[in-house]
Amino acid sequence: MELNKQTAQKIVKRAMNIIKNSVNVMDKNGIIIASGDTSRLNQKHIGAVLAIRDNRVIEIDEVLAKKWNFEAKPGINVPINYLGNTLGVVGISGEPDKVRSYAELVKMTAELIIEQQILLEQERWAYRYKEEFILHLLNEKQSLHELKQQAAFFDIDLDLPYVVAIIKLCQSGFGQLQELITYLNQPHFHYHSAILSLNTVAVLITPEQADTQHLNKLLPPGVDIHHYKIAVGANLTNEFKLHFSYKTALTTLNYGQKCFPKRSFYFFEQHQLPVLLNHLSDSWQAEKLLKPLQNLYQQDTNRQLRKTLQQYFLSNCDLSLTSQKLFIHTNTLRYRLNKIEQLTSLSFNKIDDLFIFYLSTFLQPNFRENNNKIV
Repeated sequence: MELNKQTAQKIVKRAMNIIKNSVNVMDKNGIIIASGDTSRLNQKHIGAVLAIRDNRVIEIDEVLAKKWNFEAKPGINVPINYLGNTLGVVGISGEPDKVRSYAELVKMTAELIIEQQILLEQERWAYRYKEEFILHLLNEKQSLHELKQQAAFFDIDLDLPYVVAIIKLCQSGFGQLQELITYLNQPHFHYHSAILSLNTVAVLITPEQADTQHLNKLLPPGVDIHHYKIAVGANLTNEFKLHFSYKTALTTLNYGQKCFPKRSFYFFEQHQLPVLLNHLSDSWQAEKLLKPLQNLYQQDTNRQLRKTLQQYFLSNCDLSLTSQKLFIHTNTLRYRLNKIEQLTSLSFNKIDDLFIFYLSTFLQPNFRENNNKIV
């Protein structure tokens, strides 16, 4: 541990809020790195050099200061120690008889600030390595047995049935991300989280927490839920459960944002088929399956028929419910479905054709949730 300028400046500021005298902080080489008198910065302090060498308090009166050609001003210089090591010196300018009573107080203030900085650095170190370990868990298909010992070091019990939740900030910003991470890392929560990017965070949760009521608790109080998207991955039992839960959470988030952009919560269990088949989107298999619909895509320039098809499946193929959602008459809906059949040469009455229609609603990027009236 070395005394840096930022910590030294905190010591000077805190001490000078208590006493009126100027305070200096010198590093282990006796160089002034923070001072109430900025003109003294980067100068070597003879009194500090002696205090470090002998590990004792050095008092400088007017006579001694004159003897040293005023290379050090009158005052008291006290070594700053931590765990038996001398890190530097804190000096109080003024006549020794008048500032002696402050010496122990300023020394205590300095050592407390240093201890606090060290503890904060240890916490940052612990979080950084824990975060790296969690990212490793999410991205690697490594044997669970090999990871358990490391996980125990970070207080992560890999025998628990964790699932992965991904929180995305719609209005990304460092302040908002920092607020979220600080909130999640409160000791009483016992959440295990990792930053994925400047606007996404992964959190390990239990299956019991995978509902909207508990997911709301992942966010700081008072925030607008509409500024966040939360996706929950698959609850699996194999030893690569976190890796696959993470992959399904990411895919669920992407699918949910494309097809249901007005929602805040997305669950893999509610969108299993489109999420599991998502990898087909840019494949030759998808191109082959959707070939019969190419004429529909070319003719349906305003996407009215495609939106009708999407709502038809979102309504579980219920004509009445689909008509209500689209604000159209049932006969109009029948006309549109017939038009789709004509353009594609597929039939809603054939199971294979029906499945191709259904696949097209999430394999094609043109489908989006639309709450506007379609006429």
